[in-house]
Amino acid sequence: MPTHEVFNQVPDIVPFDVAQNPALLEGLHREGAGWAEPELHELGTRAGGFEAQEWGRLANEYPPVLHTHDRYGNRIDEVEFHPYWHELMKVAVAHGLHGSPWLDNRPGAHVARAAKFYTWGAADAGHMCPISMTYAIVPALRHNSELAARYEPLLGSRTYDFGLREPSTKAGLIAGMSMTEKQGGSDVRANTTIATPQPDGSYRIVGHKWFTSAPMSDMFLTLAQAPGGLSCFLLPRVLPDDTRNPIRIQRLKNKLGNKSNASSEIEYENATGWLVGAEGAGVKTIVEMVNMTRLDCVIGSAMGMRVGAVHAAHHARHREAFGAKLIDQPAMRNVLADLVIESDAATTVMMRLAGATDRAGTDPAEAALRRIALAVTKYWVCKRAPAHAAEALECFGGNGYAEESGMPRLYREAPLMSIWEGSGNVAALDALRAMGRQPETVEAFFNEVSLAAGADARLDDAIARLGKELSDLDEIEYRARRVVELMALVLQGAQLVRHGHPAVADAFCGTRLGDDWGIAFGTLPTGVNTTDIIARALT
Repeated sequence: MPTHEVFNQVPDIVPFDVAQNPALLEGLHREGAGWAEPELHELGTRAGGFEAQEWGRLANEYPPVLHTHDRYGNRIDEVEFHPYWHELMKVAVAHGLHGSPWLDNRPGAHVARAAKFYTWGAADAGHMCPISMTYAIVPALRHNSELAARYEPLLGSRTYDFGLREPSTKAGLIAGMSMTEKQGGSDVRANTTIATPQPDGSYRIVGHKWFTSAPMSDMFLTLAQAPGGLSCFLLPRVLPDDTRNPIRIQRLKNKLGNKSNASSEIEYENATGWLVGAEGAGVKTIVEMVNMTRLDCVIGSAMGMRVGAVHAAHHARHREAFGAKLIDQPAMRNVLADLVIESDAATTVMMRLAGATDRAGTDPAEAALRRIALAVTKYWVCKRAPAHAAEALECFGGNGYAEESGMPRLYREAPLMSIWEGSGNVAALDALRAMGRQPETVEAFFNEVSLAAGADARLDDAIARLGKELSDLDEIEYRARRVVELMALVLQGAQLVRHGHPAVADAFCGTRLGDDWGIAFGTLPTGVNTTDIIARALT
């Protein structure tokens, strides 16, 4: 008998259409962007194809390399990427995943962009970081009308134009952000970088930034202490006179995941920047960018859950153990269904947030809902992603622990979204702060979830419990995670009851809200319609 006969191994899931996702497509149409479905499938087919999957694999296998000096000893501060990084970026920019929605007046432009961001991210998550920041910089940049008029069209251009040149001479721009410092982290008001005003209206900036992601971007928003207090500035890599802005890259971070993307420590050695917003209004100004990137954190986590659920279901569909396919084994069906429920809930609420982003500019109620719902959802969905990735990997057994399965990359990527733009405590406390400072956000939240009133008794009970939790301010900061978790679950439950698959909605309310659930995934109660739920993850 041959010793190397291969059998009972799972066929490659590639190629497949990443966009063939009921929760995503239903949300796309519900939130007013059904017109984007043909492009979404085009992108989904490409994301799930052999070429793009190989781009993503090799961009992570061969991470960026920093070159501080050239061969002659000149300071250059350049990061070299694998060529496939640039291919990934070209596709993302060509499909408008960056700043293009701000230039698109069609209803649902931000919803379409969210769906495409979610879909293309399945090829590689790392390059989505500069794409996200380019999207997010636009509303913050509008606090300086002159800078916005000059750069916004280029930030929305669908041409990827990599290279070190003065921004206004390029066909398209990519943007980044530098906020945190080694002594402050999330406490940006502790920043020590100094901005000194110059006679020509610019500022000289001196200081150190602990985390600057995508340092090859064309321009960055940064925070520094001006005479009037902590302020926001725009710094290009190349100045209007074609000289290099002295932004020195000290080193690249050796990170757990997100390997394809360069994250760095930088020094400003009398760098030149221009004020965005008023002096002293730095946090207020840059929070516009933070809110947009928080939406992308939710999208990225939801995307990772979908990838994990689909790959786990595909593996179980083809792998046999103990005389039957894994997908037919009751214990595995419980796990798979639970993974799909979590994925559907994340995707459904993510699309609702994208819809609120589209409407926030003209609808104060939608703006208030987005403010609070984004904070609570960022906390919860991003917090769930690592556990979800671990369970999806475990469905493969030892095969999932091998790098070539792709699951370890998914697992390493999962914690980032919960850390980026405010880790768990920051996000939870921000939700409490929003409710305290903007009472209209509480009204908007309860108006939204009350649209599902009477549809499920377990949801109704959870809404009532939430009301009691919010009315009790005793040790509210200590209870922040508990309160915000319940808010997030209530919001997800309301969306699923109104818009989700009935089997998914019923199982979600019975487990996440009705407490008929264990600690680990795969502890659904009996009676759940696992057949219909699992079918939503089969390609």
